[in-house]
Amino acid sequence: MAPHVVGIIGPGRAGVGLALALARVGEGRRYDVRLHGRSKKPVPKPLSLTVGPENAAPAWIAEAGVVILAVRDDAIRPLAEALARAGAIHRHQVVLHLSGSQGQEALGPLVGSRAALGSLHPLQTISDPSHAADRLKGAWAAVEGMPPAVRAAEALAHDLGLRPFHIPSKAKPMYHASAVFASNYFVVVEAVAQRLLRHAGLSDAEAWRALRPLVEGTFENLTRQEPMAALTGPVARGDATTIRRHLEALTHDDAVLYRALGRAALELAQKGGMDEATAAQVAGALAPDQLQ
Repeated sequence: MAPHVVGIIGPGRAGVGLALALARVGEGRRYDVRLHGRSKKPVPKPLSLTVGPENAAPAWIAEAGVVILAVRDDAIRPLAEALARAGAIHRHQVVLHLSGSQGQEALGPLVGSRAALGSLHPLQTISDPSHAADRLKGAWAAVEGMPPAVRAAEALAHDLGLRPFHIPSKAKPMYHASAVFASNYFVVVEAVAQRLLRHAGLSDAEAWRALRPLVEGTFENLTRQEPMAALTGPVARGDATTIRRHLEALTHDDAVLYRALGRAALELAQKGGMDEATAAQVAGALAPDQLQ
C-alpha cells in the first residue's frame, strides 16, 4: 500500500518535529512527508525541504491528502487566504493547523474549496525537533473541526502515539491558556525564583543548582498526586506571618505576582479542606494593603 502523503507548510520547531515524527512511523512506510518553507535551511534526514515565496503554494500540494499549516497563529489566515486565491486546495483534501488557541475558523478562507478543515494541537512542548517523536508519545492532543478533518487528525495522533480528545472551537482559547500556565508560566515562575535567590546572594548558576532539586521534588509529587494534594508551603499551612514577611521583602511587582499566585493557592487550599478562620487569616495577609 502506498504511503499517505502529508504536506507540512512551516519548517519551524513544531513543523520539523511533526514531520520527523511522521516520517518515522512504520520506518517511513506509512507516511510520505513533504515539508515547505520560505527560505533554504538545513533539515534533518530523512526530510527534504522545498522552498517558495511567502504564502505561495508548494508544488507538491495537490498530492497531499492532508495539508498541515505549521505556522505562527497570526499567519494561519493569511496563508489560508493565499491558498484559496491560488485554488491550491481541493475538496478531497484535509487541511489542519497546529494552533492551540484557534479552531477551524482560522481556515475560513478555504471553506469554498470544500476541503475538510480542522486543527490538531499536541499538548506537549517541543524545543528540540529531533526528540519530537519520543516527546509526543503518550501526550494528549486536542482535535476539532469538520468530521472528516477530526477523523484525519485522530488517525495522525494515534499513529504518533498521542491521545486525541475533542474540544469545541470556542473553547480553544481557554484550553490553550491552560497549556500556557502549565508549561510557559511554569518556566517563568522558576526564572523568578532564580532571580530572587540571586538577590539573596547566589549567582544565577548557583541559584538554579540550588532550586533544581526542589523543582524536581515538586514535579515528582505532581506525578503521584493532583495539584490540590501536592500543594505545600505557607498558604497551605495557613502561615499568615510568613506570607507578610515575604511581601515586605519583595519589590512591588514581585509582590503583585506573589499575591496573585497566593490567592490561587488559597483557593486550592480551601478546596482541600482549609477551615474558614485560617483561610480568612491568609486572605488578610495577601490583601492589597500588604503591598508596599
